Amino acid sequence: MASLIELLQGIVGAPNVLTAAGDMAPSLADWRGRYHGTAQAVVRPATTAELAAVVAACAHAGVPMVPQGGNTGLCGGATPLADGRAVVIGMGRMNRVRALDVDNGTICVEAGCTLASVQAAAAAEDLLFPLSLASEGSCQIGGNLSTNAGGVQVLRYGNMRELVLGLEVVLPDGRIWDGLRGLRKDNTGYDLKHLFVGAEGTLGIITAAVLKLFPLPRARATAWVGVPDPRAAVHLLRLMRDACGERVSAFEIVGRSALELVLAHIPRARAPLARGHDWGVLLELTDPQLDSGLATKLEQALAVAMARGLVLDAVLATSEAQAAELWVLREQISEAQRLEGVSIKHDISVPVSRIPEFLERTKAVLEARYAGVRIVAFGHIGDGNLHYNLSQPLVEANAAFIARTAEINRIVHDEVAALGGSISAEHGLGQLKRDEILRYKSEVELDMMRAVKRALDPLGLMNPGKVLSLRA
Repeated sequence: MASLIELLQGIVGAPNVLTAAGDMAPSLADWRGRYHGTAQAVVRPATTAELAAVVAACAHAGVPMVPQGGNTGLCGGATPLADGRAVVIGMGRMNRVRALDVDNGTICVEAGCTLASVQAAAAAEDLLFPLSLASEGSCQIGGNLSTNAGGVQVLRYGNMRELVLGLEVVLPDGRIWDGLRGLRKDNTGYDLKHLFVGAEGTLGIITAAVLKLFPLPRARATAWVGVPDPRAAVHLLRLMRDACGERVSAFEIVGRSALELVLAHIPRARAPLARGHDWGVLLELTDPQLDSGLATKLEQALAVAMARGLVLDAVLATSEAQAAELWVLREQISEAQRLEGVSIKHDISVPVSRIPEFLERTKAVLEARYAGVRIVAFGHIGDGNLHYNLSQPLVEANAAFIARTAEINRIVHDEVAALGGSISAEHGLGQLKRDEILRYKSEVELDMMRAVKRALDPLGLMNPGKVLSLRA
């Protein structure tokens, strides 16, 4: 009888079944280097039919499967466990654009397409796929869907859940569900695609998606604004939306510590304003019309905000190059933190109105308990999503600080829960928060999630150890 490895080689070809330790190594650790696992093999199918056959073979053998896209996640969701039982399924060869419907405003792409390639395919037809992430050159659409990715333009366009119309999915037994419908209206029962968005590959493997497209912006106005505090930033957001409506496509808040790390570690980064401020906002307006007068609208709105004391200083980009320089300051924060060293990371959301309260309350508790704590806070204030990361500036002090991760997480997450928030806004749960979520979801909600998992994956073979603990 043929071994599982031989069966997989027969399905995808021997060169696409990696078993040597060196060949598998890039797939066995997460981007941050926090999680490391082992696997029997890394398998790289090229078509949905091949993937379905791979899944059926693994299911028949009782072998766990770990789908993996660009491996840019921050919660260990695409890293196999250390028991060595799993097969990692790399999606990178499934990277075709299957169709682009200009009149319907949709694009059908395979899960292994990078986000940047989907953006480029849309732009070639003067259309926009609006999801925008710092990792867009390497992250893949399947991973974006599986984590319900957000990014900097959620304020205007929504996260991946709002951007997908249809999915194709290989189920845990190898069957293929074809739900690739480009419909805005389909009221025929349960909307099954939403089971798989945000499920991190624990219910099935997304192989293709129909995504929404939008008019391509032809005018853009970008500014970096110094603000007195987060409360002023929230008020500025409301003022900008009142003045400019849906043209406000991005509204990012950056704390002083976050900006300082970028200036220290990213060679092309330059301070945006002559004077440093405790808080900055990077905001952008876009419009499909070239003659929309965006720069004037932005200047006028900021003048009103300055008169009200909401803005201390501002710089407006006068070219695409200057706008790109401002965006480097936001997009390279995660990389700067990685270069600086290990930190305790939180990806949380609270109602926009309660962001100042969260920042004030949590800072007070942390500073009282942990002398010298460095708080690196930044994120998508327009949709209530903050990245709230903690460390000690000195390496020798940071090791002891990191060892207290569990108690620090409890402080941060309890504050989030008290304000009606979520302990995972856009990065997912993965391994990082799989057990933590048990404290913050009701037993009813957990029972419902377990029921869905057991119904679709009764053998528990799809990305085990991620998202959900099956213990009752």
